Amino acid sequence: RGDGALRALWEGRWPCPACLSVPSLTGSEPLTILPLTLEPEAAAQAHYKACDRLKLERKQRRMCRRDPGVAETLVEAVSMSALECQYQFRFERWNCTLEGRYRASLLKRGFKETAFLYAISSAGLTHALAKACSAGRMERCTCDEAPDLENREAWQWGGCGDNLKYSSKFVKEFLGRRSNKDLRARVDFHNNLVGVKVIKAGVETTCKCHGVSGSCTVRTCWRQLAPFHEVGKRLKHKYETALKVGSTTNEATGEAGAISPPRGRAAGTGGSDPLPRTPELVHLDDSPSFCLASRFSPGTAGRRCHREKNCESICCGRGHNTQSRVVTRPCQCQVRWCCYVECRQCTQREEVYTCKG
Repeated sequence: RGDGALRALWEGRWPCPACLSVPSLTGSEPLTILPLTLEPEAAAQAHYKACDRLKLERKQRRMCRRDPGVAETLVEAVSMSALECQYQFRFERWNCTLEGRYRASLLKRGFKETAFLYAISSAGLTHALAKACSAGRMERCTCDEAPDLENREAWQWGGCGDNLKYSSKFVKEFLGRRSNKDLRARVDFHNNLVGVKVIKAGVETTCKCHGVSGSCTVRTCWRQLAPFHEVGKRLKHKYETALKVGSTTNEATGEAGAISPPRGRAAGTGGSDPLPRTPELVHLDDSPSFCLASRFSPGTAGRRCHREKNCESICCGRGHNTQSRVVTRPCQCQVRWCCYVECRQCTQREEVYTCKG
């Protein structure tokens, strides 16, 4: 289906960033034993091994091996996407719990949560690759190469723009082409593209003025991606307004036909297009409540909540426990010359709320 990389991401088969590095150092080694660079052959072997550990499909592994910066960027995208998912759902019943059997069960179903995972992961990969290009960590791309801003005669293209053109092209090839046979694959592919489109929609032009007394007769401009936290917010909104779609099945053959939108929602301007042309997330199945422990989540029993904000929703009507505790935190901090921060220790009592089982 061409989405093996994303399934590997959420099924936990990707290594941590440290797994791609040299063995950890204690800090007491003499500097003379630390190599400044790797020999070309050794560097290539290390890069190939890093790509092999990612458990990619054949084509994806080949693309990974083409550029020594890809493996590290893939792992960075994994971490960034997972952290953003957990942040966006921190107040929800499903808080992006992806440990063990939960993620495997979730990915087998076409829930709204699964749609979000595909979109946030493809967005994370697009974002991380564009940033890696502009930071000089990739061999096959550099800064943004296509200035097409208006009034170019008054602008000097400079800075180092994030190379979205290269990253979006790479991601689309990396994730594979759209399948017209498997219904679930078509939905996953669509949600992958939604993630890329949200990245593109957030591109901004940043400029710096040059001229006598700040006259700004010439501006140096470059393209810059929106912070990934903003991307996460936009995808969370799309999750909340996601469209449930279904399929028409040929009873004689059992094969799925076109995907049909819900009643009252148009599938697009073209009647033969099975999915909405607008960048909306789509899903096939209704999500579970996530209230009780199941194969999809550990449930919400024992989850910490905020009494005035989400205890009623997260605890699913079971009520919550209140525990009072004393905590000590740094406070009244001041910067001292030179080079340290001095804080007092303040003690206060706070209440902690957790959902009843």
